[in-house]
Amino acid sequence: MKRRHLLSVSLAALAAPAASRAEGWPEKAITMVVPAPPAGGTDLVARLYSDLLSQELGQQVIVDNKGGGNGNVGTAIVARAKPDGYTVLMQYSAYHAANPALIKELNWKPADFTGVAMGAVAPHVIVIAKKVPATTLQEFIAYARANPGKLNFASVGQGSVPHLGGVMLNKAAGIDLVHVPYKGAGPATADIVAGQVELLIVTPPSVSSHIRSGAVKALALASAERHPAFPDIPTTAEAGLPGFILDGWFAMFVPAGTPDAIVQKLNAAMRKIAKMDITRERANQLGTVLKDWTPAQMDDFARSEVAGWGKVIRDNNITMSE
Repeated sequence: MKRRHLLSVSLAALAAPAASRAEGWPEKAITMVVPAPPAGGTDLVARLYSDLLSQELGQQVIVDNKGGGNGNVGTAIVARAKPDGYTVLMQYSAYHAANPALIKELNWKPADFTGVAMGAVAPHVIVIAKKVPATTLQEFIAYARANPGKLNFASVGQGSVPHLGGVMLNKAAGIDLVHVPYKGAGPATADIVAGQVELLIVTPPSVSSHIRSGAVKALALASAERHPAFPDIPTTAEAGLPGFILDGWFAMFVPAGTPDAIVQKLNAAMRKIAKMDITRERANQLGTVLKDWTPAQMDDFARSEVAGWGKVIRDNNITMSE
């Protein structure tokens, strides 16, 4: 009895500091790590929330871009961070779900994180450079078939959804586009606008302004439905490529072991912001969809994505060098 009493007292003493930290959190600025360069989809979604999070939480939320290593540099920083709620991750789907299947020796693993909330879900859009002599997906496929190995498709990095999507497009359409990886959506977008590459599959936030200005040509949305922000862009099924669907997402994670009270407080703030008219309007302009999810729903979804993309990668024999 005495031993059990001492054990319970010890456990209570260990739990007390964590509960105390959660109750007073946040007492200083919070760093939101973005594992990608500025101007890409992950960065844009992070900045969609950061200022409003600062207002909701009463402390500044600082966006810190840590691109490199196909998203692994920034992701690893958060995986190793103290689980106290002061370092959070705005993560891109492919970094979280595809890298574990593509890279044998990662310096982090999905289990190093706890899901907080979904920032935004974005169907991918297929865009081509203005110089390409095509205005529809079928015209581009015909042009690519006539020029095997001569056209390039950009991606936001090895193993990214745009990379996987380009490989899948090659196989689905019977074409031979050459993969050109970039360090993030910003540089990839800049080069397709400049005409340095012919095709890019990417989430709408990165190219929405260029689509509207006519700097790039949008051929299809890799989604089951058209998006209200781009009513004139057909789905891939409507464009003649049924079954070709690619969804990307941007979600907040914290290091595993972060007190649940902090996770719940972050989740409540994210969900409140997602319901604001200003956020919904901006998300719609970016071509994204908002989700009102609990941390448990976010965690379940993330696990299913890791399993699902792992199967796609194995079934299609996709490697980091392809």
